Amino acid sequence: MSFLGLFLQASLLVQAVMLLLVGMSIFSWALIFQRRRVLNFANQQALKFEERFWSGVDLARLYKEVQAKGSKLDGIEHLFHAGFREFARLRGSRGADQQAIISGTQRAMRVAHSREMDRLEKNLSVLATIGSISPYIGLFGTVWGIMNAFIALGEVQQATLQMVAPGIAEALVATAMGLFAAIPAVMAYNRFSYRVELLDNSYVNFAEEFTSILQRQTLASAGSQSSAVNEEDMNA
Repeated sequence: MSFLGLFLQASLLVQAVMLLLVGMSIFSWALIFQRRRVLNFANQQALKFEERFWSGVDLARLYKEVQAKGSKLDGIEHLFHAGFREFARLRGSRGADQQAIISGTQRAMRVAHSREMDRLEKNLSVLATIGSISPYIGLFGTVWGIMNAFIALGEVQQATLQMVAPGIAEALVATAMGLFAAIPAVMAYNRFSYRVELLDNSYVNFAEEFTSILQRQTLASAGSQSSAVNEEDMNA
């Protein structure tokens, strides 16, 4: 009645179901550790960059620091880099009004935000799938095993508990394995979804605040240019 003995005595189909569930469980745990590492890094990076951003550092200097990282940009750094790069490009072009500059900056940050969310949500659907279908796969193995147990029971004239118990036990192991694979996957999916939602809110709030700062700079620059033009007209 050991687990290995029940596995070896099960039919080939039930054994295949058990092996499939073991593989799904191992794969889900690998995803859990990988996603946990990614989300922890994203959260730490967001807190670190926001602290640097709100420390009063010059935005052009901060942009150069971020740009020096090259292709390693992710999270809020990616949003800042995309937004400030587009802002500087539009601001240096001729004929771009204030509204066009801010709109272009917002579009660039929305694209960067969408890519970051795709990266954070990667493989979460796999965890949800494992959590939802594992119990049904285990139940299928249980039903098949019990069916075979009753078929074998019908071939004998006198049935005893000792004849029925092993077949039913080996069938129920499949259900237990299905639950063993599903429960951690569902818990991890719910937890990671909540953390991704928190990071999403953090990214959106940063983009709005950063846009407000750039808008104020644009208005201040436009005001200084207008004052300079009026002064030249008066001198003329």
